[in-house]
Amino acid sequence: MMDIDDLSLRVKRAERAALARAITLVESTRPDHQAQARALITDLMPHTGKAQRIGLTGVPGVGKSTLIEAFGTHLTARGHKVAVLAVDPSSSRTGGSILGDKTRMGALATDPNAFIRPSPSAGTLGGVTRKTRESLLLCEAAGYDVILIETVGVGQSETMVADMVDVFVALMLPGAGDELQGIKKGLLELTDIVFVNKADGGNESRAKRAARDLKAAFHLLAPSNPHWNPVVLTGSALEHQGMDTLWETIGQHRKALDAAGELSAKRARQQIRWLWAMVEGEVLDRFKAHRDVKALAGALESAVAKGDLPASEAAQRLLDVKF
Repeated sequence: MMDIDDLSLRVKRAERAALARAITLVESTRPDHQAQARALITDLMPHTGKAQRIGLTGVPGVGKSTLIEAFGTHLTARGHKVAVLAVDPSSSRTGGSILGDKTRMGALATDPNAFIRPSPSAGTLGGVTRKTRESLLLCEAAGYDVILIETVGVGQSETMVADMVDVFVALMLPGAGDELQGIKKGLLELTDIVFVNKADGGNESRAKRAARDLKAAFHLLAPSNPHWNPVVLTGSALEHQGMDTLWETIGQHRKALDAAGELSAKRARQQIRWLWAMVEGEVLDRFKAHRDVKALAGALESAVAKGDLPASEAAQRLLDVKF
């Protein structure tokens, strides 16, 4: 059995090895490890909540790893401690973006004031998200005051990350304005800040045009928060341009939400949704593990797949199992 009191103390002392060990404990699927992880998180909760939680998304090729390195080193040079986490439901198959990109973030990976952690390599999106949420709390308890959470997967992972951060940043390419119809409305509705990356060399005019088109698109959408209108920025992570403006805008967003009392309210709503999501996940896992459900499930799934039985009827038969 691990000494949780000792591990908690070492995490609070910002010992990197202890933080890595604590996250490994959180990621474990062993029941005894999960119980220890809950005890650890409970003990550390009073030391969490002070960091700026930033979500970051973007299509492959937009320059996420380059921006993470440029933005992270920009912040550590100014005295901040930066942790980088990932949400990647496909990491069991691909290894995830950060797993590969960490080698290309040499300066940040070796920065004593930065901590980079790939997402877990297995599990459902909900499971990965739970582990990322708890890793976030551990990083806060270790004194990291800026947490960057990257969405590596697509679709639902963006919604999951937006629901665990204070501000959600979407990276776009300079040509995004030309392909505005291809940008998901749902993504824009989640976004607080758009950063049009690679606005360098011959791309500057295209980046400005994309920014104009994105600003126009936001006028057609209701903002995700009544206390903040989404902002569109341009810059170049490769040339470290726009990092100061991005950080300043993130600060403005936090001030706007703080002034309205919305930041604490937003986090409270996130915590409550997290509570019920974990309950739902555990209930479903226990339901599927029940021997009578397992005995019925195979035949019912086969009948549904063949079109012999409606999914609604199959579901009801499973729900009728007596526990």
